[in-house]
Amino acid sequence: MTGIYIHVPFCARKCPYCDFYSCSYTLKSAEEYKNAVIRNIEVLPNIDADTVYFGGGTPSLIPSDFIAEILDALDKRLNLSKPEITIEVNPCTVTADKLKAYKRAGLNRLSFGVQSGNNEELEFLGRKHTFEKAAETIEQAVDARFENISCDLMIGVKGQTTEKLEQSISQITALPVTHISLYILKIEENTPFGRNNTEKLLPDDDQTAQLYLCSVRMLENAGFKQYEISNFSREGYRSRHNLKYWNCEEYIGIGPSAHSYYNGRRYYTPESLESFCSDPVQQKVYEEYQAGTDEEKIMLGLRLTDGICPDDYPAFKQKILKKAENYCAHGLGVFKNGILRLTPEGFLVSNSIISDII
Repeated sequence: MTGIYIHVPFCARKCPYCDFYSCSYTLKSAEEYKNAVIRNIEVLPNIDADTVYFGGGTPSLIPSDFIAEILDALDKRLNLSKPEITIEVNPCTVTADKLKAYKRAGLNRLSFGVQSGNNEELEFLGRKHTFEKAAETIEQAVDARFENISCDLMIGVKGQTTEKLEQSISQITALPVTHISLYILKIEENTPFGRNNTEKLLPDDDQTAQLYLCSVRMLENAGFKQYEISNFSREGYRSRHNLKYWNCEEYIGIGPSAHSYYNGRRYYTPESLESFCSDPVQQKVYEEYQAGTDEEKIMLGLRLTDGICPDDYPAFKQKILKKAENYCAHGLGVFKNGILRLTPEGFLVSNSIISDII
C-alpha cells in the first residue's frame, strides 16, 4: 500500500522558527494550486493507497471545498483501502462548520499545531492562537465526530522549565486527543530565530535533554505510549502515514517541495508554487543516492521503539551485536528477543549511534 502526501504551501504568517517552503495565501492562488494538484492526481498510476496526508504550510487555510475536490479526485483515481486521511490544522484557521465539512469530505484524522499549553511560550513561538483557543477548537472537532486527533508539542522553548512543561503536558493530555508529536525546537539558519541569535535564549542541551525525558515519562503515564523518537499515541492510534516513512514504505508527494519514495527511487518537486501551478505535470528531481538500502532501513528503524532485528541485515549483523553491548551497558539501548531498541536516553543521541553502526 502506498501513502499520498499533499503539500499545501500556504501560510497566513510564517512562524519565526520554520524553514519549510511556504508562501502567502490568496484565494486565486489557492484555486490555481488546487487545480494543479488534481491534474497531478489524474496522471498517478492506478495504485492501492491507504493513507492521505495534507501537510504544509497551513492546509487548513484553504477552503474545505478545495480539500473535498482533491479527495474526490483521489477516490476516482486510486484504490483507497480504508484510508487514514489526515489534515494539519492551525486552530485559528477553522470553525465548527469547517470541521464538519472536513468530516463530510472524508477526512478522519486531524493534526493540530497546538505547540504549548503556556500562552507566553505560544507568543514567543509566533503562534496566533492561545491555548484556550486551541482547546476550544479541539472540542469542536470532537463535536464534528472526529475521534482521531493529534497535537504537536514543542520543547526547548525560551523560559521553559520542567514545571512549566509538566503543566503544559497535563493540559494537553486532558484534552480528547489520541496522539501527540513532541518536537525539540531547532533553530535553522535562514529563519528569523536564526538571524536574531535566538538560540542563546533557549535551554542548553543538558536542560533540553531533561525536558525530553520528562515529557516521555509524563506522556507514558498519561497513556500515550512512545512508538517513535517524537511520537506518542494511545493504543491503536499510531500515525499510519508517518510510519510509512520510518518503515521505508512507498509514498507519493504532490505539491511544491513535496518528497516521494516510489519504485525504489526518492525524488522531490522544486520549491516553486509558480512552476507547480503552470507545469502540466509537476517536475521530479531524483536523488542521486541509492534508496531503500540496509543502511537506510537501519537508520529509520532505530527511530522506532519497535527497533531492528540484526538478522535482517547480514552485512551489519556482527557489528550491530558488538555495538549493542556497549549501548545497553550505558542505558542507551535494550537487546531482547533478538531485537535492538533504543531507550529514550538513546533516542537523544540516536544520530551518533546510527553513525556508529552504518
